[in-house]
Amino acid sequence: MHGLINRTIERFVRETRGESLWLRVAEQAELGFVEFEAMLSYDAALTERVLEAVSAALLLPRESVLEDIGTYLVSHQKTEAVRRLLRFGGVDFVEFLHSLEDLPDRARLAVADLSLPGLELDEQLAGRFSLKVLAQPAGFGAVMLGVLRAMADDYGALVILEYFSDVEGEERIEIQLIEEAFAAGRGFELGARAG
Repeated sequence: MHGLINRTIERFVRETRGESLWLRVAEQAELGFVEFEAMLSYDAALTERVLEAVSAALLLPRESVLEDIGTYLVSHQKTEAVRRLLRFGGVDFVEFLHSLEDLPDRARLAVADLSLPGLELDEQLAGRFSLKVLAQPAGFGAVMLGVLRAMADDYGALVILEYFSDVEGEERIEIQLIEEAFAAGRGFELGARAG
């Protein structure tokens, strides 16, 4: 697993729940260290142990933790670069949705060896979409659910999202756009630099 993913989990815990909780997670997961290196690779089993430890410490199901991490990626001030990468996908929420299939390639432009699962968007009816997560790691769909919730808020769109995961590992998010301009949304300037 790419170290950037592990580092994101670590930062999520440290910045939203505190240093002491992260230290407990690191001990419970038997890391042998307390800080991930973003540019190293780690065994996927290690990432799973960390996620299990975070879920246990927060008393939340794994999918809820992953959804919270997705929301964190878009909404926390220290992850502004991720928000900017996503906002380049379109001027409104629908354009953003249509840009999601290109997200793994855009992420590789930022971090060449980062491999994200493929995404496939199907527009079913006006205002109704289905987003499929095409590959592993399992749980990336839950991360995308959090990303979509935060991005809908970012664009000021009112949406209903439903997450589905089956036993074969396929993940899908059903998206119903209720109102595209429900609220003002957060400001975004193309030329602005990330802090």
